[in-house]
Amino acid sequence: MFYSKLGLTTIKENPSDAEIISHQLMLRAGLIRKLSAGLYTWMPIGLRVLRKVENIVREEMNNAGAQELLMPAVQPSSLWEESGRWNEYGSLLLRIKDRHNRDYCFGPTHEEVITDIARKELRSHKQLPLNFYQIQTKFRDEIRPRFGVMRAREFLMKDAYSFHLDQDSLEQGYNLMHETYSKAFERMGLEFRVVDADSGEIGGNRSQEFHVIADSGEDAIAYCDEENYAANIELTPTLKSQAKIVKSKKRKEKKHTPNTKDIASLCKLLKVEPKDTVKTLLLKGEKKPIAVVLRGDHQLNIIKAAKISGISLPVTMADEKEIKKSTGYDFGYIGPIDLGLEIYYDHAVAEMPSLICGANEKDYHFVDANFSDDLGNPDTIDLRNAEVGDPSPNGRGKLSVARGIEVGHIFQLGTKYSQALKASVQDDSGKDVPLSMGCYGIGISRIVAAAIEQNHDESGIIWPENIAPYKVIIIPINMHKSKKVETAALDLYEFLKNQNIEVLFDDRKIRPGIQFADAELIGIPIRIVISEKGITNNQIEFRSRISQDSEMLSREEAIKRIIS
Repeated sequence: MFYSKLGLTTIKENPSDAEIISHQLMLRAGLIRKLSAGLYTWMPIGLRVLRKVENIVREEMNNAGAQELLMPAVQPSSLWEESGRWNEYGSLLLRIKDRHNRDYCFGPTHEEVITDIARKELRSHKQLPLNFYQIQTKFRDEIRPRFGVMRAREFLMKDAYSFHLDQDSLEQGYNLMHETYSKAFERMGLEFRVVDADSGEIGGNRSQEFHVIADSGEDAIAYCDEENYAANIELTPTLKSQAKIVKSKKRKEKKHTPNTKDIASLCKLLKVEPKDTVKTLLLKGEKKPIAVVLRGDHQLNIIKAAKISGISLPVTMADEKEIKKSTGYDFGYIGPIDLGLEIYYDHAVAEMPSLICGANEKDYHFVDANFSDDLGNPDTIDLRNAEVGDPSPNGRGKLSVARGIEVGHIFQLGTKYSQALKASVQDDSGKDVPLSMGCYGIGISRIVAAAIEQNHDESGIIWPENIAPYKVIIIPINMHKSKKVETAALDLYEFLKNQNIEVLFDDRKIRPGIQFADAELIGIPIRIVISEKGITNNQIEFRSRISQDSEMLSREEAIKRIIS
């Protein structure tokens, strides 16, 4: 491909509205162009990357025996009402009406549609197991689309759905998709981890996420290599300490602490650390607020808190008016001593020999309070996010934490949708049995951004070879002034094309420095530079995108390196 025919315009400076590296580089390298908030056009060079990701996923799905189909993007509300999700899915669902005033949505996912297909097409257990997949545009009406294609409203996704007679078969299908996804991401050259995860609005019994490891990742992943453990931090348990706690010999004392409604100001006044304090959070309950108490430096885990009996879902904090009405106390000075509400304590609070807490009186806190003597030594539960250095779930090592970008998610749905939509088959005894289902998604367009977040430097993108838009870029120095350079460059270009090597030929009449900068920005894995001096010495300049140094090679040596 000749560069001048790409219609590609690169940008030197970072766009002002691009917050993360992948968004900046995708715009600067001309991979995408913004149409509106969360809506992007994939330009030719970006589309080449997108299609390569798509093709790897398709090949691995086909190798696993899955069957490709294509379902309508627009779905009738009646199916979503059958499953109960028309109202449950919330504002992410883009609802539309046709000319007859009938309700539809632009599909964010296709569990209802595929289950409707299954209940119409599948009759006997002899047809099972089956796995259908599609690669299709989805739409989720994000309240704040950001980070380019990382969190766009419209995106390309591979979604698959498997059907089984029983749980054993579902387990086998689920494990096959786990293996299939791993193969696909390995082929893409990505460093990733598979973590246990929450099923969210999709539902089901078990789910795992595939995360590309990157510092900019939105999700925190806790892992322990000693016991081969990895999970989203939201699902990682923290353990109750078995060590005997040494109690403080001091007695609690009420101290005047004006203008200390938060942990930071309290610590500054008392010259202590957040780990020496506890915070009492009041969550909305079905009847009245419920208190949870954590160490001052720990973060409440919403998923864990949602398991508390009587809590209002989704979990939200009580506001100042509710707190005043329920307790009579002022916001910012709430503490667990004589609070008069139902209280749950995190495990870590019991490990504190003494603690600082609100005194339920404006501008006052208790210092040197004791968990046993002053709080009554109550039972504790797991309420917080795990942190670096916490014991691993089985106690064989310590947890580490990395940032990850979710690019794939697999679910065991069980019979959630088949029962709601009455999709069943006859077993070998002739009895109708609801289908057991699995659901498996890969964010095709998100992978492109995640790959950039993981593979870049100060000069631009560094594509893994299997998803690079081109394998080689040829830069003929001042070709338009030298017939020798033009002939040598075009001859190599044609030879590589005939070897089915994807080559970009930079035929632009611009300074070599700009050509080099664009080649690095776009991230082509191999750069070949042809110059009059090199031709005189029977050499061409070879440089890998991951190397800082160029090499002078013979034409034959360069070709061998490219083809290998």
